[in-house]
Amino acid sequence: MHYKVILRILGILLMIFSFTMLPPVLIDILHSGQSSKAFLTGFLITLLTGFIIWLPVYKVKQDLRTRDGFLITVLFWSVLGLFGAIPFILLEELPLSFVDAVFESLSGLTTTGATVITGIDDLPKAILFYRQQLQWLGGMGIIVLAVAILPMLGIGGMQLYRAETPGPVKDSKLTPRITETAKALWYIYLSLTVACALGYWLAGMSLFDAVSHSFSTVAIGGFSTHDASIGYFDSPLIEAICIFFMIISAVNFGLHFFAWRQRSISHYWQDPEFKFYLWILGCISLLASLVLIFTGTYEPLESIRKAVFEVVSIATTTGFATADFAQWPVMLPFLLFVAAFSGGCAGSTGGGMKVIRILLILKQGSREITRLIHPNAVIPVKLGKTPISDRVLEAVWGFFSVYLIVFVIMLIILLGTGLDQITAWSAVGATLNNLGPGLGQVAAHYGDLNTPAKWVLCFAMLLGRLEVFTLLVLFTPAFWKR
Repeated sequence: MHYKVILRILGILLMIFSFTMLPPVLIDILHSGQSSKAFLTGFLITLLTGFIIWLPVYKVKQDLRTRDGFLITVLFWSVLGLFGAIPFILLEELPLSFVDAVFESLSGLTTTGATVITGIDDLPKAILFYRQQLQWLGGMGIIVLAVAILPMLGIGGMQLYRAETPGPVKDSKLTPRITETAKALWYIYLSLTVACALGYWLAGMSLFDAVSHSFSTVAIGGFSTHDASIGYFDSPLIEAICIFFMIISAVNFGLHFFAWRQRSISHYWQDPEFKFYLWILGCISLLASLVLIFTGTYEPLESIRKAVFEVVSIATTTGFATADFAQWPVMLPFLLFVAAFSGGCAGSTGGGMKVIRILLILKQGSREITRLIHPNAVIPVKLGKTPISDRVLEAVWGFFSVYLIVFVIMLIILLGTGLDQITAWSAVGATLNNLGPGLGQVAAHYGDLNTPAKWVLCFAMLLGRLEVFTLLVLFTPAFWKR
C-alpha cells in the first residue's frame, strides 16, 4: 500500500474541495446574509488540513495500485463528508448536532437527499445553495473532476475511476485515455446542468431556484430550496422539464458520451438496459395512474400528472415530490419504494442496484427455468446479441446477495434502536439506494431519529454510493495483506 501517495492525493483533494465553500459566501454577500463566517471558517479549516497532509509528501510520485484506488475512494467520500459538515456545525441559523451535520453533508455528497432539516423555506440562501452544490459535486463531478485533474499532477487515475464507476463491467474505457474520458463526462454533466437550469428558468423559476434545482436534478439528488420540493411551484411545465432531466440523468453516461461523439441517438434504442429502464418507468407509471384514477384519489388528468412524476422521481432515486406518495392508496407506496431498488442505469448518477443488474438477474432466472425443461441445453445469457460471461453473472449475483444481506443486517440494527418496522425498513432502503424520502417517520425528514440510527444510515449512504463492495472490501483481512 502506498500510504504516502494516498496522503498526497487526499491532501490535494481536500484543498480542492475547500474552494467549494466560497460560492456560498458570495451568495450570502449578495443577499445580505449572516452566514459567511461559517463558510469562510470551513474553507480555512479544510484548506489548511489538506495543506498539512500534502506538504510532507508533496514530492512523492508513484502509480496507484488497485488497492490504493479503493482506499483513496473510500477515504475521499468519508473525509469529504466530515469536512463538508463543518459549515453546518458552525451555522447559527441551523442548531444541528454533530451527527446531524455529518448526516446532511453525506446525504448531499452521496446524492441521497435525505434531510434532517425542517423549515427549509426560511433558511438563508447561502445554506440552501451549499446543500444543492454538495449534491451536484457528489453526483458525478467530484470523482470525474479528480480523475481529470490528478493525472496532470503526476498521479495515475485509472484505479480511482474503476473503483468509483458503477455497473457490472468496470474495465471498459470510453476513450483510450482516462483524462479524455473524465473531461468528456464532465462536459456532458455540465452541459446537462446548464440546459436544465435554463429550462427551469424559462418555465418560471427564479434564477436562484433554477440553478439550485438543476444541481440536484442532474445529480439525481432530490434536495430542494423549498419544503414542498417541486410541488412548491405547482407547474406542469416545470414538472415535465424535471421528469425529462431525471430520466436523462439516470441513463448510462456512456450512452450520452457516444451520442456526443457520433452526433446520433440511434444507439440508445439498441441498448438493452436503456429499453428495460424505460419499460420499468412506463409500466409502473401506467399502473400508478390507473390506481389513482379508479380510487378517486385525484381527478384523471391530475392522477396521471402526479403518478408519472412520483414514479420517475422515486424509481430514478431522485426523491423530488409533488405529492405525499406515502399516503397513496393500496400497494402504491410499497410499489414505488421497491422500484427504487432497481434505481438508475449503470454509469449514471442514479442509485439503487442498477437496472443492468436486475435485467441480468431476470435473464439468468429465465435461463434456469428453461434448463429444468432442457437440462443438457447450452443457453447463454445475452444482452442484445452479446453473450455475458459467467464471471460477470457471478459478480452480479454476488452483489445482489451482499446487498440484501447488508440491508437485512442494518434493518435489524435499526429495529434494535427502537424504530418501528415500516420506518426502519424504508429508512435503510432509502439510504442504501441513495433515494432520500422513506415511509413512516422518515416520510418527510430524518431529524426525529435517534443518534445510533443516524450513524447506521450514514454508513448505508456510503455503502450505496460506493456500490457496496468498494467499501466492504476494506473490512477484509486479505485487502491489508502485503
